[in-house]
Amino acid sequence: MATPSVSQQRVTELLAHWSDGDDAALAELTPLVYEELRHLAHHFMEGQRPDHTLQTTALVNEAYLRLADQTNPNWQNRAHFFAVAARAMRQILVSYARSQRSQKRGGGALKVELDEAAIISPEQSKAIIDLHEALERLGTLDTRKARVVELKYFGGLNHGEIAEVMKISTVTVRRDWVFAKAWLYDELHSAT
Repeated sequence: MATPSVSQQRVTELLAHWSDGDDAALAELTPLVYEELRHLAHHFMEGQRPDHTLQTTALVNEAYLRLADQTNPNWQNRAHFFAVAARAMRQILVSYARSQRSQKRGGGALKVELDEAAIISPEQSKAIIDLHEALERLGTLDTRKARVVELKYFGGLNHGEIAEVMKISTVTVRRDWVFAKAWLYDELHSAT
């Protein structure tokens, strides 16, 4: 495994300081993690309407506000922080998609947490909800496998980072990922 870069080590240090109550660490941390959060949000927002340039920014900002608003954060390391960020983004998107689906076509303006420019198409809303529901079903069968999918798919973490966050071996992560991918594929395609 590669040695973490200075910025990765600094992020982990700042997260520890923030966990210990140092609010100045949050100010220094923000520019170090913002681009990675944008990259993560961009992954979530792929396939959305191209004329909405602020959608990634809106998702990042909403997720970051949720993370920064934590009263007693207990960050283990950088990978843990991004895993929690991924979960926050997933929750934001699922909430928004559910709101979209509950609206009738041509309905009025939506009140959502995301910036109004962060529009998700109806097809994407259905896909997000379907994946979320399938992942919830997987979670009832095997929580660990569902968590691996969440960290890999929504969090963009690699197998080593997932193993670190979950405190399991990389081989177990790979096996869980292969199984979960096949299970989810089956689950999502049997409904159609």
